[in-house]
Amino acid sequence: MTVTVSSEQLRLAPFGIEPRFVSRVWGYRDLHPWYDRLAESDPIGEVWLTGDDCVISTGPHAGMTLASLFSEASASLLGYGAPSPASPLLLKTIFAKEKLSVQVHPDDKLAQKYGEPRGKTECWYALAAEPGAQVAAGLKPGVTLEQVKTGVQDGTLEQSLNMLPVAGGDLIFVDAGTVHAIWPGSILLETQQNCDLTYRLYDYGRPRELHVVKALEATRLETRAGKIPPIELADRTILVEAEYFCVERIAVKKVRASATLRGEREPAKGLSYLFAAEGIGRIVGPAFDAVELPTRGIVAVPAASPEFTVEDSGGLELIRISPRWPGR
Repeated sequence: MTVTVSSEQLRLAPFGIEPRFVSRVWGYRDLHPWYDRLAESDPIGEVWLTGDDCVISTGPHAGMTLASLFSEASASLLGYGAPSPASPLLLKTIFAKEKLSVQVHPDDKLAQKYGEPRGKTECWYALAAEPGAQVAAGLKPGVTLEQVKTGVQDGTLEQSLNMLPVAGGDLIFVDAGTVHAIWPGSILLETQQNCDLTYRLYDYGRPRELHVVKALEATRLETRAGKIPPIELADRTILVEAEYFCVERIAVKKVRASATLRGEREPAKGLSYLFAAEGIGRIVGPAFDAVELPTRGIVAVPAASPEFTVEDSGGLELIRISPRWPGR
């Protein structure tokens, strides 16, 4: 595949990113066998894969933070047509040993009202789930804001939540304004706008700040949240395609050319992230050193990447995540 590169869009080879382990009160002290990590103090609840402070691990930019590279080379990373040079997506794996808070995220308009650059629409891909695992995604039909407020005050908010069973391979979409919660029993790959803004409604008595007034302002009684049925195509499964991101599962049964990683409906070549949900792989090309894709690891493929191929080094389940721009 031949790609024309302008002087503003210099070649930038695929590169690995070091995960960042983030403490959460509801997390685990031991992430084995998912990650070779033990908590040194507080439990670990999230592994940030593309956070602004995540460090590039391979190539000429190794040691640089992802935010710094976006600041330096946004055109090469994102391609043309991106409305902002900032990193558009935050990808995480979520490890919930206890229930997370019942919470809601603002949309772009409300976030900007309070001085933040963007809101937070997200989705969860279940990497694994125990029997009986559940998440809350939205409110039950007919629930009012007054009932939500009362539930916060008297501790009965769970009764108003729309609970969904979770099985491995499920994709659950959670648009901004959705009251939601993650319960123990599943390991989730979370794709979201690059925003960590959360308004907590209820936190099971933990000594953390609540944001009830803002949460009620952000809450939508009806949203699009819920399980998304997969779309099976000849070369991939589209798990979700929404206004901010597209998440796909691509079978790599043999070496696949870079052109096959792009969907037919993509308007232009842009940034994507390759995540190994299972197994291991390699990203190889004649113009750069091979990049290893470890289990639960991630590789960024810039818009201005030279040609490459993906190799299955053993049991690779490849998840591809790409940003989308509303209205484009």
